[in-house]
Amino acid sequence: MSYRRAPGLPIVDAMTPPVLVLPGPVARDEVNGLSDDVRALLQTSRARVVVCDVGGLGPPGLAAVDLLARLQLAARRAGGRIRLRDPDPALCALLGLVGLRFEVEGQAEEREPALGVEEAVEPGDPAV
Repeated sequence: MSYRRAPGLPIVDAMTPPVLVLPGPVARDEVNGLSDDVRALLQTSRARVVVCDVGGLGPPGLAAVDLLARLQLAARRAGGRIRLRDPDPALCALLGLVGLRFEVEGQAEEREPALGVEEAVEPGDPAV
């Protein structure tokens, strides 16, 4: 049996992850509502990732760390995860300091080289 390939590019169903924009400083009573939003976005979109735009979150502090930890926990319980968009470098440093690791948009995934980086082998290099 044989079949003929359709002309042109194959059809790919690209899935763009949903985005949750986190407004300025988030009050403690708003955290539960945002956690519900993350769960709802994961369920309705069938995506595995929700992108959280944290650019407008304000100065990094423990309230922001608590919020992101709770959102990640809600996403994990719903079978997904969150990815940060436009985080302040100080927020990334604070998250690392408290031991929380988040995927950040635009960064290479762990154990993957950044785009455009090639490993070269020089003649005479010992085998690894």
